[in-house]
Amino acid sequence: MDVINVTADAEVFTSNAYLALGDEPTLVDAGAMDGVVDVIREHTDTLERVLVTHQHSDHVAELDTVCSAFDVDCYAFADHSLRTHELADGDTITVGDEECEVVHTPGHGDDHVSFVGEDSLFSGDVVVYNDGAFDDGSFGRTDYPGMSRERLIESIRELLDRMSDLSAMYSGHGDVYTGDVRSVVERSLERAERREPKYPDE
Repeated sequence: MDVINVTADAEVFTSNAYLALGDEPTLVDAGAMDGVVDVIREHTDTLERVLVTHQHSDHVAELDTVCSAFDVDCYAFADHSLRTHELADGDTITVGDEECEVVHTPGHGDDHVSFVGEDSLFSGDVVVYNDGAFDDGSFGRTDYPGMSRERLIESIRELLDRMSDLSAMYSGHGDVYTGDVRSVVERSLERAERREPKYPDE
């Protein structure tokens, strides 16, 4: 599956937004970068759907712009004015040309979901490969109100239970990882279970 980070050249703080091409072109998160619609249009004229991993501003700031430009359905776990379809744990949905299971993964956000396919993991912010705090296995921050390290740990364990041996991880921040995804997620869990501050100097 051809997956493009359409916010890769952003000069502002934004999440990664992934355009998964294939039979059903799908955008996972919209990010917060002006001009994201122009980047998407460099690769496709149509979108089948937009999936929201969670509704933090860096993931949804450009959601209205994208939905308006492509007149596209929006799938999210929690209520949103643009949501046309509600996501629930255990749902299956096509991302590009890969069938993915929706996994509710709270902790970083109550409404957080991840998408687990046969080869790919779209993990949002629950686990990432590298993000400036840790390399080769990190996890979403849990030090703001409404967040929970304990729930995040449970969510990472749930991901491991629900995923097979995947070869690509597309997370909300940091680099795309290709290789043994399970080993990265396991290292993320080990670090989260230490319950040490992710950013001790803040």
